[in-house]
Amino acid sequence: MSKELRNLAIIAHVDHGKTTLVDAMFKQSGIFRDNQQIETCAMDYNDLERERGITILAKCTSFIWNNIKLNIVDTPGHADFGGEVERILSMVEGVLLLVDASEGPMPQTKFVLTKALALGLKPIVVINKIDKPDARVEEVIDEVFDLFVALDASEEQLDFPIIYASGRNGWAINDLKDERKDLNPLLEAIVQYISPPENNIEAPFQMLVTMLDYDQYLGRVLTGKILKGVATVNNSVHAIREACGTVERSRLTKLLSFEGLKRITVDHVECGDIVAIAGFQIATVADTIASTEVSTPIKALPIDPPTLSMVFSINDSPLAGKEGKKLTSRMIWDRLQKEAEGNISISVKRSDNQDTFEVAGRGELQLGILIETMRREGFELSISRPHVLYKTDETTGQKLEPMEELYIDMDDEFTGIIVEKITLRKGSLLNMRPSGVGKTRLKFSIPTRGLIGYHSEFLTDTRGTGIMNRSFSGYEPYKGPIEGRTKGVLVSNSSGNAVPYALFFLEERGTLFVDPGAPVYEGLIIGEHNKSNELDVNPTKTKQLSNMRASGKDDNIKLSPPRSISLEQALSYIQDDELVEVTPGAIRLRKRHLDQITRKKMSRLE
Repeated sequence: MSKELRNLAIIAHVDHGKTTLVDAMFKQSGIFRDNQQIETCAMDYNDLERERGITILAKCTSFIWNNIKLNIVDTPGHADFGGEVERILSMVEGVLLLVDASEGPMPQTKFVLTKALALGLKPIVVINKIDKPDARVEEVIDEVFDLFVALDASEEQLDFPIIYASGRNGWAINDLKDERKDLNPLLEAIVQYISPPENNIEAPFQMLVTMLDYDQYLGRVLTGKILKGVATVNNSVHAIREACGTVERSRLTKLLSFEGLKRITVDHVECGDIVAIAGFQIATVADTIASTEVSTPIKALPIDPPTLSMVFSINDSPLAGKEGKKLTSRMIWDRLQKEAEGNISISVKRSDNQDTFEVAGRGELQLGILIETMRREGFELSISRPHVLYKTDETTGQKLEPMEELYIDMDDEFTGIIVEKITLRKGSLLNMRPSGVGKTRLKFSIPTRGLIGYHSEFLTDTRGTGIMNRSFSGYEPYKGPIEGRTKGVLVSNSSGNAVPYALFFLEERGTLFVDPGAPVYEGLIIGEHNKSNELDVNPTKTKQLSNMRASGKDDNIKLSPPRSISLEQALSYIQDDELVEVTPGAIRLRKRHLDQITRKKMSRLE
């Protein structure tokens, strides 16, 4: 079986075409009927993935081509989900490195390639989207080669094969002069350059768990690659963990293989294949599932540590419980534990307060996705401002902070304001070069905390045309304080419903966040103040009536549309004394202490 099997991962920067290329492979391999209606990016079946147009979870699939089974893993392209990429690379023999023919190597390209080269994998480089008008194929190949050299690739790895492709149009070629008709040149390269898995079929069964998910019928499902031996349904096995030995004994109640977008039940699996198994209640990612005679676990790859943390707590606002059904700290803790079990790049621990939990992850997007998922599941939460996780240099005792490699592409006219803003956030310019058609690419090194809350400001400065990409680059000495939000907020001092009459007079004080008629309460942030100080206001104030002033209907009051704030914008906007109230129906900004007198007391103590 192993001679007719190839295991590979598709790795690339976000939006360089991984999932679209897999779509084309499906269509040409016969997975779908000719008349079958399928959605684009079929592998992105999660609602959030479809809405945002990104891959969040790594997914396995397979198909048969020329009697050879290809197990393919589609991996996330965003740096915040790097933990998914690192796990997947441990169960494949080769990778397709996709690079956009226009953008070239980007931060996540460097990140995923670093991991692949460290494992000794020899990538097949696919220059994708070569049919774009602004494609610069030869330059991009030079940039890819330079990246390989900079990452200390071996001589064998530097001799990488190159395929030119258009995943959206479903063709690949070995030479730019070749006929563009199908993906066969790419599939032939996969079979030629990626080795079949090792054949250790005679050894006792061993499998390293790399993914965990839940099935409504099967319960916990563990996915991984069988490194040794064979397994059949009802075999007795145990789960081994490096720190504590055997953690659970069970039977293989269900064996699942991948076929297209489906998992199919099989009775027998062999060394080299990527499979999913059911029947375990405790075993998790990085554990080894093995025959009972095996006592030594397979060594799992170390995962880069989290760099950002937030505090999750119960929603204790006056509007709590009106939209969600999952409100208690116990429910929140159980859900976070479940997330940490399947996502090893997230860590969860209890805070000193019984109702609050510290959740650490790779970035704002990753934690924002978790919060958005929980609110859609019916949870109500209060979330604190993100904070970076510092380290201390063991030799010098110096404070170290996480740093990011930042790439910015924008029109030439915005270069000055962007350099100025990044410099204020303790960033340093490493490189600047024209990228064609009146655009410039800037490369910075910047503290992770310097990017908290910057994205919305960046879009404003570049009039929505700029593109910003980032990747964790390591820890460096603390760069000094960074100025935070420069404007204050408008805080409600009463409860009720926002009244158009009151909002009309508050508009001159700043930008509003609430609609007329929206429920408000004391301590709710209803807008941004024009000045730097915090201002308590009454959004429920109605017109005072007299013999000369009729009640009327305020028909002639015209209000500007309130500023709509997304979850990620809200998390980056708030200060340390503020929280984001997240419910299934709303995202609100509020003060940590709702009572005005308490807030003043706490501000004097700080």
